[in-house]
Amino acid sequence: MQNDVAAVPTTERSNSFYCSNRPPLMPSPLVKLPLGAVRPGGWLKRQLDLMADGMVGRLTEISEFLADDNGWFGGDKEGWEEQPYWLRGFYDLAVLTGDERLLAEADRWIKALFAGQDADGYFGASYHKEVVGENGQRVCDLWPHMVMLDAVIHYYEHTHDERVIPFMTRFFEFCRDLPDEMFLPRLKEGFGDWKPGIQCGRAGEMLPHIHWLYNHTGDAWLLDLARRFYRRIAGPRDEWLDHHVVNFTQRFRYPGSYYVQSGLAQHLAATEYWYAQHMVTWGQQPRGIFAADERVRPGCVDPRQGFETCAMVEFAKSFYILGRITGDAIYADRCEDVMLNHFPAAQTPDLKALHYLTASNQPQLDASENHEYCNKYRQLDYSPYEIYRCCQHNVAMGWPWYVQNLFQATVDDGLAAWVYGPGEVTAKLGRAGAEVIIRAETDYPFRGQVAMSVETAGKVEFPLYLRVPRWCRGFKVAVNGQNLDVVAEPETYVRIEREWSAGDTIAIKMPMEISLTQWPRNGSVTVDRGPLSYSVKIEEDWRRSGGTDDWPEWEVFPKSPWNYGLVIDGDDPAESFEVAEKDAVADQPWTIEAAPVEIKATGKRIPNWGLENETVEELQVSPIESDQPVEQITLIPLGCARLRIGCLPVIGDGPDARRWR
Repeated sequence: MQNDVAAVPTTERSNSFYCSNRPPLMPSPLVKLPLGAVRPGGWLKRQLDLMADGMVGRLTEISEFLADDNGWFGGDKEGWEEQPYWLRGFYDLAVLTGDERLLAEADRWIKALFAGQDADGYFGASYHKEVVGENGQRVCDLWPHMVMLDAVIHYYEHTHDERVIPFMTRFFEFCRDLPDEMFLPRLKEGFGDWKPGIQCGRAGEMLPHIHWLYNHTGDAWLLDLARRFYRRIAGPRDEWLDHHVVNFTQRFRYPGSYYVQSGLAQHLAATEYWYAQHMVTWGQQPRGIFAADERVRPGCVDPRQGFETCAMVEFAKSFYILGRITGDAIYADRCEDVMLNHFPAAQTPDLKALHYLTASNQPQLDASENHEYCNKYRQLDYSPYEIYRCCQHNVAMGWPWYVQNLFQATVDDGLAAWVYGPGEVTAKLGRAGAEVIIRAETDYPFRGQVAMSVETAGKVEFPLYLRVPRWCRGFKVAVNGQNLDVVAEPETYVRIEREWSAGDTIAIKMPMEISLTQWPRNGSVTVDRGPLSYSVKIEEDWRRSGGTDDWPEWEVFPKSPWNYGLVIDGDDPAESFEVAEKDAVADQPWTIEAAPVEIKATGKRIPNWGLENETVEELQVSPIESDQPVEQITLIPLGCARLRIGCLPVIGDGPDARRWR
């Protein structure tokens, strides 16, 4: 047995069993496993079951965009982003749950895609093949296809349907042959419809699809087409790459995606530059979201500014892609940050409704249209309807894609545990491609223990990479009860190469210590423990505000105080907190009632801290004076807190403390 620590998995060769990059594309250390290779367990399986019975699984009942007369089924109506947003998650959900109703509906849509391809290779709504503006400009809108091809590729992964490769080849031949004036053009003044302009900023979404097809066919002209798409991507908006929240969560990735083809380190550096530059200004709140109630705005950097549900799943998609390209463990941490701290709170516990914006400080979720946000319409109450049109469909990608990325193949015919959660993977491993099943039992992210077991017909030699999270000090691994003598720093991988047999076990222990993040702009703090950050526990008053009995809409109001500052031991801040874990983690742990972990803290009320236009007032600079009595307060994971205060002022009584004005 050989054990060591690797910064990233090796890139010395290609995986023998799963399609990885062929020259001249740069080798990528991680390779996506086919849809269905990774299956959820525990609380993750429960999320998919709730999705199947909830809004995503039954969206055809309530979404006018999914009616049979939409353009993806033929006719002259639009078939834009809503349908593929939904299908690329719904198809995966159907496969991962095995639900017969979902599988039949998914198959109906896939059949429509193949049946709708024209002789010249175009498929989808004819409406978008040639959009004529009010000024007479003619444009082919390819943005819907950038989304729909996710579903097509996952369909191929699961079925190996021989129609897919020719289908995609014909479509990309259509793209290749489009005249310049119709291929991702800038819309001229007076065009009218804004939708065909979206594709210019998001053209990089096509790069992974083209590279995927090239890896299957080796057709060199596809790389020329990828270059054509890359060169048509709109430039930065100004000193910020893009002001639109979803645009940014996609666009920062594009230089990194193109690095696979260019081989230029500057392209990877550009991706990290844009990410860091954006987050240091707008990301002054916990766990990877940033202040953008659809758009970033000058002066609006407080953690009361919300993050769109669409942006959560798009950010996660970018991290999956960049993680495979680079092997860098930081992208798994960033994915866990968003998906385990914010995504659960974007939906109701039964996953039958969602809201548009989730912020780290958000103590009231009402149906008002007058919040301190960019747009003036309903954005906070929970609804299953088209008031949240893009998110209503795009939320489908969330948990199914997370499940698929629990494990990744490595190019040395091994396996990497990439993000942690309960589930199992079935993969071809080792030089002979023996089928191996690895089951992971864990209550992660609430607890730091993961128990893995191996099932295989014979002895199989392969490397297993275990990611060491960014927050983890003292990562420990035992194989068959024997502790490994490795010292693993955060953001690395423990690599175990040995001859594995049925019944082998791997035990991972990740100590979860309490720490504080202090936000330099205002001195507020966030309480962190392991992969989770914590919010003041705010009792919830759910009020039916509309909808039907089957599909209700909800407002949520606070039933307990929320405007606290923390009293912290200055000499040893961690001593200010006490952790209490429940005996078991519920199937649906993402609720205030079921929160598996609570942290007891000490605080004082700040009476003058209230609401402004139904939105929590901005944080003022800590330390803050308070003449209120000291109280014990309870903190719960942000993902369990739909009403939330995750950035808390610090209470002080020294000469630098200020009154809250």
